[in-house]
Amino acid sequence: MDKFPSQKRAVQYLYPPIDPYDQRTLDMGDGHRLYVEQCGNPDGVPVIVLHGGPGGGCSPAMRRYFDPDVFRVVLFDQRGCGRSRPHASVTNNTTWDLVGDIERIRETLGIERFIVFGGSWGATLALVYAISHPERAARLVLRGVFMMTQSELDWFYGGGAGQFWPEPWARFCDLIPEDERGDLIAAYHRRLFSGDLRTETKFAQAWSAWENALASVHSSGQGGEAPGDYARAFARLENHYFTNAGFLAHDGWILANTDRLHGIPGVIVQGRYDMICPPRAAWELARAWPDADLRMIRNAGHALSEPGISAELVRIMDQIAVLSR
Repeated sequence: MDKFPSQKRAVQYLYPPIDPYDQRTLDMGDGHRLYVEQCGNPDGVPVIVLHGGPGGGCSPAMRRYFDPDVFRVVLFDQRGCGRSRPHASVTNNTTWDLVGDIERIRETLGIERFIVFGGSWGATLALVYAISHPERAARLVLRGVFMMTQSELDWFYGGGAGQFWPEPWARFCDLIPEDERGDLIAAYHRRLFSGDLRTETKFAQAWSAWENALASVHSSGQGGEAPGDYARAFARLENHYFTNAGFLAHDGWILANTDRLHGIPGVIVQGRYDMICPPRAAWELARAWPDADLRMIRNAGHALSEPGISAELVRIMDQIAVLSR
């Protein structure tokens, strides 16, 4: 008997895999080289896909939300992760570097404006980019909104989510001495940047497992063990950005600048039971951004692969495709 039939049914909402027609690396001139790919229709409606993390990297599955006859899909691995180099590096790696990278990619590919499609940290970056360059964002399609605020970090790394998931929370905390548990981001930072590869990898896998354990509403609480190289990039970059409050000028910067989004249409797809990025942030964003359509997905958590979230994202992109024909 299939234990998770709804997950199997989710496949029907996804387009078949699309092979890239263009893969390249861009030298950013400051020690970073970015992996960039394009797939779909070279003359189609441009969409740029912003992956999560920071540090998650893009994957072939991310191409499957777009009708390949309609959309020109651009994906890239953000600084320090995936196929971009140097791997796991935090040098010259800030939110504003990433915003500049998106502009460099847009200019290199000769794109005037594009749809910005991002989830979790990718939603954060999409919002910061659109606030900074509103004339370049045709519309936003966001999933699992993260506003890069201290209250969100406190929820996930200060014990809030741990009240619902005490077993994985204990595994995450127990690696740290009791006298350091008042600030787990700082405690993990010391170990993720210790200079000892074995130590960094051990704590990176624990950091990644805590997040992975809470990604799906169907989770058993087991986050699994991510490959060491992937986990190290993911954990170091997340921790680096969270330690520096996303490199934003002040707490609540995104919400304070939503007036810059006025006139940009957007859709927000949010899992009702998202334990990583609680729905309140998506709700607050929608209240402050009149052009946004908030769609709460019942019986869904955080992950892009949640069946209800996948279905809604494909539905949205299909609706945009009809409008674009």
